[in-house]
Amino acid sequence: VTKFAQERVAPLVRKMDENSKMEDSVIQGLFEQGLMSIELGEEYGGTGASFFATILVVEELAKVDAAVALLCELQNTLTNKLFTTYGTEEQKRTYLPRVAKDTIGSFCLSEPGSGSDAFSLKTRAEKKGDYYIINGSKMWISLAEHAGVFFVMANTDPSLGYRGITCFIVDRDTEGLHVGKKEDKLGIRASSTCPVTFENVKVPETNILGQVGQGYKLAIGMLNTGRIGIAAQVRNFA
Repeated sequence: VTKFAQERVAPLVRKMDENSKMEDSVIQGLFEQGLMSIELGEEYGGTGASFFATILVVEELAKVDAAVALLCELQNTLTNKLFTTYGTEEQKRTYLPRVAKDTIGSFCLSEPGSGSDAFSLKTRAEKKGDYYIINGSKMWISLAEHAGVFFVMANTDPSLGYRGITCFIVDRDTEGLHVGKKEDKLGIRASSTCPVTFENVKVPETNILGQVGQGYKLAIGMLNTGRIGIAAQVRNFA
């Protein structure tokens, strides 16, 4: 990991920060080195290592570039964990080989009117037969620029408040999903932060992650795990 960070990331750090863009060669290198699937089983193309190993990798990458460390951290502690913890066997077979090989995941929770109070979100998912139709807007979505799959928090029954929130797996090429212009940030610029909108996005019922109405529990559990990864990141670039 140290060799990869020094030889393939370090020479590009200034360029990536100035251009506010992660180099494709860095992303490809992370996948090739198995750093985007550290805890995934070998049957899915992962490394089969531990959560502790993930934290060590994040620490090493953060010594060179915080943005690259963040990409690795979010992929391992959020995207991969969501699939392995809550995914059905079919979802695991479909998505785990992809996120191990070349697909970045992005978690869509925050909205223009619900940041710190994330569970007051306004994005809706209306059931239509075997599908749900999602409409709404998300803000400050990390990794959205390069993501190939999104975890979208939407309320299936607003009358239930936060207990109606459900998590949907939405592929980037789904009609009606739009990734907006990334934010011009002061730091960690190579890691994209973008708005994402959903206009009549049709998602099959089989793409629900976990159970209907359990999205808030899923989010709390995964974000707590992610905070450990963020701590590992900031420890070494501070």
